Amino acid sequence: MTAIQLDHVIVHAHDRVASARRLAELLDVPWSANGGPGPFSAVYVSDTLTLDFDEMDGPFPVGHFAFQVSPERFGQILGRLQAAGIPYRSSPGGPFDHKVGTHGDGQLVYWEEPAGHIWEILTVSYARRSGL
Repeated sequence: MTAIQLDHVIVHAHDRVASARRLAELLDVPWSANGGPGPFSAVYVSDTLTLDFDEMDGPFPVGHFAFQVSPERFGQILGRLQAAGIPYRSSPGGPFDHKVGTHGDGQLVYWEEPAGHIWEILTVSYARRSGL
């Protein structure tokens, strides 16, 4: 049986190009202002996952997107957040405390996209038990 992989996700934004560019620069991954079919700006998170930013005028549901990264990459992304002056926090809600959270043996940080989406980087998944 072939494994199921998430291929792409539509992410709503008020300015698709600016939102895609900002995330791609923070994660240091490729992106395209006009990526693929449809009116999307694509962020190529990995070889198997693309986030397609779609522009919307009115309100839309806020999403939470978590990216597991290596400890080295975590430090690089955190450094880019700090250099850009983007507020971040150690928990998914609450004030921006500019602290790194921990869970188990890992680190995590949350920040928000201008449209309100919550982005998270973590070094150890807390969503899966070992061996799954």
